[in-house]
Amino acid sequence: MLQNLLSNLTSNEEPTASVISLGQIWVDIMMDVDDMPSSGGFTVARSTHPAIGGSYRVLQAASRMGSPAKHAGIIGNGIWGTAVRNALNEQGIEHIGPDRLDSDTGFRLVLRNENDKSFIATYGAESQGDESSFSQLDPQPGDIVHISGNSLMDHSAAGIDDFLHEAGNDPHQRPYRIVLNPTNSLHMVSDHLLEDTVLVRPIWSCNRQEARTLAERLGVPYDKESGITVGGGFDKAMSQLCESLGSTLRAPLIVRAGSRGVWLREPGGQVSHIEGFPTKPTHTRSAGSCHTGAFCAMLAQGWSMPDAARIANAAASLAIDHNIAGIPNCPGKEEALALLENANKPAD
Repeated sequence: MLQNLLSNLTSNEEPTASVISLGQIWVDIMMDVDDMPSSGGFTVARSTHPAIGGSYRVLQAASRMGSPAKHAGIIGNGIWGTAVRNALNEQGIEHIGPDRLDSDTGFRLVLRNENDKSFIATYGAESQGDESSFSQLDPQPGDIVHISGNSLMDHSAAGIDDFLHEAGNDPHQRPYRIVLNPTNSLHMVSDHLLEDTVLVRPIWSCNRQEARTLAERLGVPYDKESGITVGGGFDKAMSQLCESLGSTLRAPLIVRAGSRGVWLREPGGQVSHIEGFPTKPTHTRSAGSCHTGAFCAMLAQGWSMPDAARIANAAASLAIDHNIAGIPNCPGKEEALALLENANKPAD
């Protein structure tokens, strides 16, 4: 199967379907400190690493993997909004969403020492949507619409809910597909919105913590006694979680597990494990956004879910190897496919 995927690569036409994200984009400022300051205290950062965060990483990956990428969220007016716009322009990502002139984009301050991270967030224009935020959005046939869990927890949730109602509950009647990343903070998502999200039957892409949180929120039974730890029945526990959750959602489901790859289930099918690639512990952020963006790009280019997941596994592994200040940096499609091709060659 993989060999066919690689041999057919050159026959694909120039991608026309887009990856459109309804997620939020903000600025991350990571500061490395020796000790966390106590209340009223003082500390000096050894280094500071500003970066564009949120759904930017998904769109960056989609663009680098060869698909037109578009941001439908809100961008503010000010120093942080300017930084977001510059980053989008540099990556060839089109902003098709609203602009706010009365508010700047927000930022997240991340204090990190050897053991912990502490977060301070200021929410800005990206979170100040309403029910009309995505009313002008018109996905075209073949497009992939990405929704981030962060957009389900604040004022932007009204716009997401309105979009979901327009999308309808039959995925076979939609000319486009929806890929949704949930959140570990599902307690902040209303029952009404969560129900609407499940009814739309998107393609769910979760890490294993998000999958367990979603299962618990939906009352899905799974083996909680079998700890999901490498070497402790990991494969069996992941497969069982993917089967139980996917069956309840009645929708495609991917459960990501870092270098172990993903567990994938499509409605009516069996759970399959798609192996990942070894990675070095040189990153401070997850490569989940890169995986999701690469996966969306491959779907937009016509690959099947299993093949899209294989390519995304390779892209996420390389993103960790290419990390910048601990932030995974997605490669281009050719490099990801080369990693797959080398892995597929028989050993001498």
